[in-house]
Amino acid sequence: MLYDRIKKFDFVKNRKKFFAFSIAITIVGIITLVALGLNTGVDFKAGTTLDINGDKPMEKVKVEAVIKDALGYEAKGVNIGGADNNHATARFDKVLTQADVTNVMGKLSAEYGTLTKEENTVDTELANELARKAIYAVLIASIGIIIYVTIRFEWRFAVAGIVALLHDAFIVISLFSIFRWEVNLPFVAAVLTIVGYSINDTIVIFDRIRENLRFAKLKTADDLHTLVNNSIWQTMTRSINTVFTVFIGALCLFIFGSESIKYFSLAMILGLVSGAYSSVCIASPIWMLLKQSSLKKARPAVAAKE
Repeated sequence: MLYDRIKKFDFVKNRKKFFAFSIAITIVGIITLVALGLNTGVDFKAGTTLDINGDKPMEKVKVEAVIKDALGYEAKGVNIGGADNNHATARFDKVLTQADVTNVMGKLSAEYGTLTKEENTVDTELANELARKAIYAVLIASIGIIIYVTIRFEWRFAVAGIVALLHDAFIVISLFSIFRWEVNLPFVAAVLTIVGYSINDTIVIFDRIRENLRFAKLKTADDLHTLVNNSIWQTMTRSINTVFTVFIGALCLFIFGSESIKYFSLAMILGLVSGAYSSVCIASPIWMLLKQSSLKKARPAVAAKE
């Protein structure tokens, strides 16, 4: 009985509410991005990251104090991890010299004994190049998807699909900007992965719409409305199962994974939720509106012939 009541929910009828919700988040995201930008990590601006391993448990407060004592300023962020809290990651907004690194490691070794380190430094030119290539990657992926969907389906499906795809990517970027979560290279990988999952969910619904179109006799906008809503519900179980399976994996990575992939898994979680939402509530209604306009144009043409 509950399922029957849920199934009566009309996604197409409530499209204006969904559009308003997405537009509101987009506006907030644009304002935040213009005012504050993204909280970029060392990958996208000059700086140094030190990954330090030892045999003894480390304390975040003590590591921060030792680094400040060694350099005269604090690290941007210090994270403690490892099975025995014997791994520390320290990020710096400045490029550390070898003397700085030696000084930091010397003082930390005095506290925690023998330590090993891995040093990663990004200069300004490389950081800018990484940022440019990240943008190019998303744009090229979007163009490829537009071409594929246009050939495989039709241009209306391509337009609706790319709007939903960009919606998902921008929602994740906006949330990271609003809450000041760090943006790094794993985040870019997450956004590209989200793009793939988003268009996959959308195409499943589009394929069902196309199949139903073969046997439908569309005379009015209400006929089209019913066809789209039925297509969404016919693919609902498959969509939920697919997204939920990946969502559980991303959630486990977020809870049990290391600090280095924390924001990757967080972006994946947000993107999966946004992708499932946009496929049903954004992409399908947009296609319906585009198709509906073609029905309105075709009707006067038929009347003129008669």
